[in-house]
Parts: sequence; C-alpha cells; structure tokens
Amino acid sequence: MKKTYILIDNEWVERKRDKRGRYHYVMPDIQPYKSMIDGRMVTSRSEHRAHLKAHNCVEVGNEDPTKHGPKRKVDRSRLERIKWEVNNNMTNEQADRVLRQIRTELNFTNPHRRG
Repeated sequence: MKKTYILIDNEWVERKRDKRGRYHYVMPDIQPYKSMIDGRMVTSRSEHRAHLKAHNCVEVGNEDPTKHGPKRKVDRSRLERIKWEVNNNMTNEQADRVLRQIRTELNFTNPHRRG
C-alpha cells in the first residue's frame, strides 16, 4: 500500500488510515457570515445548524431540491385519464404528445425549473 505524507508545522508526517483503509479528514470550521434569514452573524458550523433548525430551513447543495419541499399531490383525475387512454389502444405518437404536455405543465409549476 502506498504511503502518503502531509506537511504539519514544516514537518512531513505519514498520513494514517482507519481500519477500513480510509484516510481521516478534519473539516475546517466555516467562515462567519451574515444570516439572510434574520441578519445576525453565524460564526460556527454548530451555530449554523442550530440557526437553520430554529428557522425551519434546510441547507440544499447538490441533492435534489424536490426531496426537501412539500409533497406534491397527484391529480387522480389526470392519472385516471392517462390510464384510460393508454389502455384504449393509444398510439405511441398520442402517448408521447400527452407526456410532453404533462412535462410542460410540471416544469411550469415547479419553482426550481422556471427559466
């Protein structure tokens, strides 16, 4: 296994692995910032988490934002219409047209997809 070294206080030290062969990583603290919610200064990661929790907010990064929003209710009448049309010998062209229309409507009503 290849050894890896890191520079600590101008001295090269071998980087240690855990039992599974992974390296340890210590994440630095965040830089202080002014909250966009109430304007106060947030100075640490723990304060950041507490601040988000107190204001019922969720930090969203690379994950899907729809997972954190309110659950969308399914329009049963639309679902039943699609099932009926598909089950009654709808052509592929007709099904594609209906799906395009539904996608357009969903993109228009989804605030994360508005352009």
